[in-house]
Amino acid sequence: MARITFIGTGYVGLVSGTCLASLGHHVTCVDKDEKKIAALRDHGKIPIYEPGLDKLVVENVKAGRLDFSTSLAECVPESDAVFIAVGTPQSDSGQANLDYIFTAAEEVAAYLSGYTVVVTKSTVPVGTNQKIEDTIARVTGSTENFDVASNPEFLREGKAIDDFSKPDRIVVGVKTDKAKKLMENIYKKQTDQGFPIQFVSLATAEVIKYASNAFLATKITFMNEMAALCESVDANIDDVADGMGVDQRIGRAFLNAGPGYGGSCFPKDTHALAFTARQVGEPLSLVEATIKANQNVKERMVEKIIDACDGSVQGKTIGVLGLAFKANTDDMRDAPCLTILPKLKERGAIIQAHDPQAAKNALALMPDIFIAHDTYQEAAKNADALLIMTEWSEYKKMDLSSLEESMNGNTIIDLRNILKSKAVTKAGLSYFSIGKPPFRIRTYRRAKRLLKRCTKSRRAQ
Repeated sequence: MARITFIGTGYVGLVSGTCLASLGHHVTCVDKDEKKIAALRDHGKIPIYEPGLDKLVVENVKAGRLDFSTSLAECVPESDAVFIAVGTPQSDSGQANLDYIFTAAEEVAAYLSGYTVVVTKSTVPVGTNQKIEDTIARVTGSTENFDVASNPEFLREGKAIDDFSKPDRIVVGVKTDKAKKLMENIYKKQTDQGFPIQFVSLATAEVIKYASNAFLATKITFMNEMAALCESVDANIDDVADGMGVDQRIGRAFLNAGPGYGGSCFPKDTHALAFTARQVGEPLSLVEATIKANQNVKERMVEKIIDACDGSVQGKTIGVLGLAFKANTDDMRDAPCLTILPKLKERGAIIQAHDPQAAKNALALMPDIFIAHDTYQEAAKNADALLIMTEWSEYKKMDLSSLEESMNGNTIIDLRNILKSKAVTKAGLSYFSIGKPPFRIRTYRRAKRLLKRCTKSRRAQ
């Protein structure tokens, strides 16, 4: 088994480091944030929400395979491999900011002792790993005692542990047989189970990561544009997706229409890939169009919501269910609601929201935009319309009749298509979804329900 150091205890570093420890390696996760490390080491407190990660961390710490530190000097000299998993945030130009990457490389170089493979786990533009090698060689004065490898991650937030444990593929970019042998050893337990490992050049590994995310972002955006077409011609986007998805050349995954992609990967990576392509004189028109179209989708959602509210949200209370960019995470990076909710607020809406995990993070980013509630029932109470932004499982199982009783209005706007139109209308609610015809409850049905409610109230008095 290998001794491994992970630099960075964010989403990628903590999940990947913990999962490698589960394979039997000894892993030390290093971070400069002393409070974060103390919380992890002393209390097992996880700084992110990822289903199952808390238990896996505790399990590996107890087994002696996982520990935490703020000091590279304590662990790098004894390591067989050092994984760099720091952030590469997007700059204003779209270019990936690599300051943290090269700072980490310089710090690692200062403590290398004996042969070590420095592995880039962070998503980085083409050519970055070669620059990391050059940086380490400049600090150490030699290229003999280390190699650089590129090992991009393909983790979906909310399903990251399964993705790591049962990967579609393990991509590793290397330059030498010695580095290849060490990486084979690190992933041997998985390859022995039949999970494929692909060894390629450093540049190829870098492109695979960006190309994968850009393709998925394009697939999502294509379906969001198809949804707009379906609404105009009375077609059903879910049926379209099913009809397309059975084609093995296409596949059903990532064909669900919604309010636009977000998160830590797709927005940043499409921008970074487009920037790199422009730099080398090979602009990617399809990726550029995807970026623009995704923003247009979010803008279109604002108008869709307003139309569903009879053309105005001025003075109306909108209950919002879900704030994170997707379910099973507390990640707010580029979440569609960051575009949509402020624009509704500008139009005069009063917004009350619920999210099982992301409300605190959302409030930090939008402190004056909405009021947070502890339950979805509270967010829906007295609302003129209810807006589903994130596909949390608890929203799929809501008691629709109770919602109808508690709301002032009778409109549900489902931007994730998680509810069934018949169930919604049966409960006395109008239903607006993505890529489907709206189902409006007739006024007299709503009036009849309100009259019945008022009659019960008077009798109770």
